[in-house]
Amino acid sequence: MTNPCRRHYQRVTAAQAAAAIAPEQSMEGATQYELQLAQLHQDRQRLSGIQSQEGKGKLKAELLPAYEAYVAGVVEAGRGAQDDVLTTVMIWRFDAGDWTGGLELAAYVLHHGLRMSDRFERSSGCLIAEEIAEAALKAQKTGDSFPLELLTLTAELTDDQDMPDQVRAKLNLALGKATLAGLDDANPGKPGQIKAGIDLLRRAIELHDSCGGKKDLERAERMHKKHAGTAG
Repeated sequence: MTNPCRRHYQRVTAAQAAAAIAPEQSMEGATQYELQLAQLHQDRQRLSGIQSQEGKGKLKAELLPAYEAYVAGVVEAGRGAQDDVLTTVMIWRFDAGDWTGGLELAAYVLHHGLRMSDRFERSSGCLIAEEIAEAALKAQKTGDSFPLELLTLTAELTDDQDMPDQVRAKLNLALGKATLAGLDDANPGKPGQIKAGIDLLRRAIELHDSCGGKKDLERAERMHKKHAGTAG
């Protein structure tokens, strides 16, 4: 898989096949797609032998390069044919912590309305929003940060997607926390930043009362009130 000529061949043939298949059809039957499906089956067998989710994520990070040329070709020239390899690679990138790479594929998946395979019970939009939101909330809970720009991009990509209110609430909660991260009485951030965080937290609570953002909202409102009084 380290052979540049082989990677180029995979990318070109994947692009040609993806360009030739109509959106309402499937990539099934295309040579490179079938080869990647076979590879996926072998890799799933390896993953099934690992119980640790952290361990699975590390192995997926090692396995993903084998699919890079194929998905690059499909994204480059594809018209939106159903592709279980691409949607699986998207999720694996999330599982491996490659949020940017996962969202690159998410943009293609959502733009063309690709469905998740039967292995996943959630819709594409719901799964993408929840994967990113839960990763951000987990990081924030332990005192780490999660890139605001990735949360913003996720919200933009999934804005018109149907999903349970609880999932949308998670994303708004993570966005609100990220918007307010690092702000305090001495550092109010950019003009309107505190208010933007408050609005996101309020929306999260409106969607799901038990989302866990009430204390964050109370703190943000006190901070906003203080700075508003100081400005006045």
